[in-house]
Amino acid sequence: MKAAVYQDTGPAKEVLHIVDVPEPTPGPGEVLVRVAFSAIHPSDVKIRSGARGPLAFSQVVPHSDGAGRIVAVGFGVDEARIGQRVWLWNAAWKRAHGTAAELVALPSEQAVQLPKDCDIENGATLGIPAVTAHRCLFSDGPIAGQTVLVTGGAGTVGSMAIQMAKRGGAQVITTVSGEEKARHAREMGADHVVNYRDKDAIDQILSAAGRGGVHRVVEVEFGGNLSVTQAVLAEGGTVATYGSMASPEPSFPFYPLMFMNLNLRMVFAYTIPEAAHRAAEADIAKWLAEGSLRGVFSEAFELVDISSAHESVEAGERIGVTLLRVSEDI
Repeated sequence: MKAAVYQDTGPAKEVLHIVDVPEPTPGPGEVLVRVAFSAIHPSDVKIRSGARGPLAFSQVVPHSDGAGRIVAVGFGVDEARIGQRVWLWNAAWKRAHGTAAELVALPSEQAVQLPKDCDIENGATLGIPAVTAHRCLFSDGPIAGQTVLVTGGAGTVGSMAIQMAKRGGAQVITTVSGEEKARHAREMGADHVVNYRDKDAIDQILSAAGRGGVHRVVEVEFGGNLSVTQAVLAEGGTVATYGSMASPEPSFPFYPLMFMNLNLRMVFAYTIPEAAHRAAEADIAKWLAEGSLRGVFSEAFELVDISSAHESVEAGERIGVTLLRVSEDI
């Protein structure tokens, strides 16, 4: 079967290759999935580039997320699963074989059935963005009646968080960097959109939040946005953060935030508790079936163009998940 692989870290065009590899066989508790689309996230390109350290395996088939159809099952898995359309998560986490291949074998629970009316491209965009957004929003209880600030509202996690926060009954404020991204955030359902480059961005957020400030922040850049967070967060509020690239070792104003009774949650989608993942999957399934949650993808590249797809993600200008079309007939 065809698969994208790399054996060294480095620039996409230098290290990524399309090769023939043996077809995997599902082991006990596993399913074999014919992959329709593989999703490319920033974490995938960072691992390939070497930003996350040396390779853990001699050869890697990249990408954690995707969608396809189950074509075989291993021992202990109900054969009724054969034929199901599924979305995939964590395929490449601590494993050498991700979704950038025509077939992938992975634990059955990491292949989640798609509702019948949900298209396969939508399913491929879920995984890391949807689970991260759900964990950030609902890990500390209901958000109905609260005001939620989603930073980076045009990002993949941000787009999901806006939609989910509205499903959860919250008022949503989001920050973006330009008008195109602002339009996208409004399409996702944001009640208020603020350009974080505006000099009065804090005042705009506080005006939109109303008395008391923001109850919960879904934070894409913890360190870089900490001064804004401190200014807009309500007493007893929660910051759930999944990134701090611009300031990876931020100076933390402990006592001022302690006096605010700040709750701080770090979110890493790859290792969240099993119960939290099941809860996310249940809500995602419900919203997909209702048609009230949709993934956003920017472009679908062919498998042979994986290097260009990685470069597109690295450029950072896209809105939505970059997909790789792997198999036509599923």
